Amino acid sequence: MSPASALYRDCARLFMVGFPGTRIDADLASLMDDGIYGAILFKRNVGTAAETAALCRDIKTRAGRPFILSVDQEGGRVARLRGEPFTSLPPMRELGQRGDEALAERVGRLLAHELRAVGFDWDFAPVLDVDTNPANPVIGDRSFSRDPVEVGRLGVALAKGLEAGGVASCGKHFPGHGDTTTDSHLTLPKLPHDLERLRRVELVPFQAFAKAGLASLMTAHVLFDALEQGVPATMSHRALHDLLRKELGFDGVVVSDDLEMKAIADHYSVAEAAVQGTLAGVDLFLVCHKADVQRAAIEALVKAVESGRVPRERITEAHRRLDALAARFAHPAEDRLATLGDAEHRSLAEGLASAFTDKDPTEVMLASR
Repeated sequence: MSPASALYRDCARLFMVGFPGTRIDADLASLMDDGIYGAILFKRNVGTAAETAALCRDIKTRAGRPFILSVDQEGGRVARLRGEPFTSLPPMRELGQRGDEALAERVGRLLAHELRAVGFDWDFAPVLDVDTNPANPVIGDRSFSRDPVEVGRLGVALAKGLEAGGVASCGKHFPGHGDTTTDSHLTLPKLPHDLERLRRVELVPFQAFAKAGLASLMTAHVLFDALEQGVPATMSHRALHDLLRKELGFDGVVVSDDLEMKAIADHYSVAEAAVQGTLAGVDLFLVCHKADVQRAAIEALVKAVESGRVPRERITEAHRRLDALAARFAHPAEDRLATLGDAEHRSLAEGLASAFTDKDPTEVMLASR
């Protein structure tokens, strides 16, 4: 089907892509013209604050429509924006050790202030995985706590701070990646826990997030035998529709983790994963690296709708949620760089500096510049 067709554009809207470099390349421009929802930026895409802000403005101007820009800015070791004038935040484990809900909300507000300043609309944070496995190679100190109630309480507070600051939050990785012993970037993890254990531990923070009515949740590329044997949660109707939508009552956007991660790409074609994920209940797919893979995934979804395998209503449902997120958080191309270092920014950053160190907050702020 031609990329110019209405169905192609409708299906393309269920995708957010990554791209190489610090400029709009031909592939990104073409995908933008064909209707993708947005783009995700990584370390490879960002330079100085001014360079990053210019790229975000260029992308939004080129799109000529509401176009969501996202990033992973958690704090600790997962932060794409680093160095002056961005605040260096500790791992969320350190925030969790303080147990201060107001402090977590302040972290969220600071993240939102800095992200808005350079043009981002959506932060893939906070991590809602529970830190139950010391051998976990990918979560660890990204989690707030070993206590699921604390993870939920502090994660919701941080997410509320983000959203109060005009940036969509995204709790991750549903139904829980904290107890795995392998990294889904490299292999397909498996958790054998029964439903009673999942409801008692892994699901507690996600239930709190759903109850709070926050913007989005990200799926885990993890096998949960208690839900659907042999099917990663990203592609599992039982996990996403039955458990997340029906039992937990979440009606925000469900976004997949990157479909090019080895947990998916080594076991399925990315195109087939997108089709199965749509049927399971994913509203938006991250495909973060290769333009030919991004195109193949869109085309596979188009064909699945044409054949009747994927009901058109499923696309309409995803659009409803994506429209709602964009209505709240899609910001126009604008120059907000001067807000980095303004009175509000300094107040937020200095308050956090005093909370996390024994030094004078002014001394900490000056040392970071």
